[in-house]
Amino acid sequence: MLDYDVKIQRALVAHPRFSDARSGDADYDLEEAVGLAEALGVAAVEARIVPIREVKVSNFFGSGQIEDMAAAIQALALDMVIVNGELTPIQQRNLEKALHVKVIDRTGLILEIFGLRAATKEGRLQVELARLNYERSRLVRTWTHLERQRGGQGFLAGPGETQIESDRRQLNDKIERIKTQLEDVRRTRDLQRAKRKRSQERIVALVGYTNAGKSTLFNRLTTGGVLAKDMLFATLDTTHRVLPLPSGQSAIISDTVGFISDLPTQLITSFRATLEETLEADVLLHVRDISDPLSARRREEVMDVLNQIGAGPDHGQPIIEVWNKADLLPADERETVESLAERARTEASLLDAFVVSCLSGAGVDDLLDGVEEALTRGDEVMDVTVTPQAFSAHAWLHQNGHVLEEAPGEGGKIKMTVRLSESDAGKFRSKHQTLID
Repeated sequence: MLDYDVKIQRALVAHPRFSDARSGDADYDLEEAVGLAEALGVAAVEARIVPIREVKVSNFFGSGQIEDMAAAIQALALDMVIVNGELTPIQQRNLEKALHVKVIDRTGLILEIFGLRAATKEGRLQVELARLNYERSRLVRTWTHLERQRGGQGFLAGPGETQIESDRRQLNDKIERIKTQLEDVRRTRDLQRAKRKRSQERIVALVGYTNAGKSTLFNRLTTGGVLAKDMLFATLDTTHRVLPLPSGQSAIISDTVGFISDLPTQLITSFRATLEETLEADVLLHVRDISDPLSARRREEVMDVLNQIGAGPDHGQPIIEVWNKADLLPADERETVESLAERARTEASLLDAFVVSCLSGAGVDDLLDGVEEALTRGDEVMDVTVTPQAFSAHAWLHQNGHVLEEAPGEGGKIKMTVRLSESDAGKFRSKHQTLID
């Protein structure tokens, strides 16, 4: 069997730093862009911050900056340039002509990664829809090969259809077909959600910035088997598993796609069906890399995406922050973080927060206690005496509630103390009011 070497693409990663941006953040933004390149299997041979006073309409960068890039490309034998920003179609084309290599912007890079990671039919459809929407925006009349006329016979048929109009029409047709297929997926998801609601399963959803440790926590809490790797967007498709709780009860936990700053609009739109999994959750677990210097900024970016889809605390949805990777902090900073988390759990004005290490498991037991407390916060504890005549109620309580105490009474009766959800307590009360002590 022949072994063919796959050529690894060598790239220059350029992060544009605008005059109104904080200079201290630029290094971390560049590091993230390099991480995105590596997630695609591209070697970031050269990485640089490029100061931008004013965006050039034609080339984005200034002529001197382009000359510097061209020299580096030639000296290092690079294959592409990755711009950690959004380029217009004209800017992308002109940069490719000036640099003589492939140029890709942040949106295109993330789309490429998502295309590589999508494992399920739904994931592939969502990525394809986002890619087609992105390509449609690239169809501009500056592309000379799209200027051709075709079709049309003589003056009766008119001038015919230009190539760009034909390409746009074909893209629109593909987009509509994929939207129809995704609508079928949405209906299937709706049926699955309705089934979970009927069974009264409690749902916990993991959300967070990409590479914050969601999948590692998911595997720690369940028998997940989800790929957990120190890589941006290591997992893409939503996964559900049973989450055992300390009391012996259980819930359903879902691991969702990681968020990222400047998440392309096409992706938010295309992945709406997946992101909407968070809408059905009784509790959100927001996993944060607390060792990240930009952790506070990452938090705001995650909350912005949640607000876009109508999820999160602003929409009445409980959220617990999981402050992961605290073991990477110096001892004094770790003590400060732990103190802040304790305050968050005791002061009603703050969100619940737990300091954990998803890798080692430190703090996870306390987190599980917090998750169960949040899930059962609206539950009702009920004292019940089940008579022999209504013994079916005994089985129903075991199936739908959490039995805290149970003891035999006189005359074949059974004394029970049961925790029930608000809806189940209402159902039991309407049918068996006489059994309630």
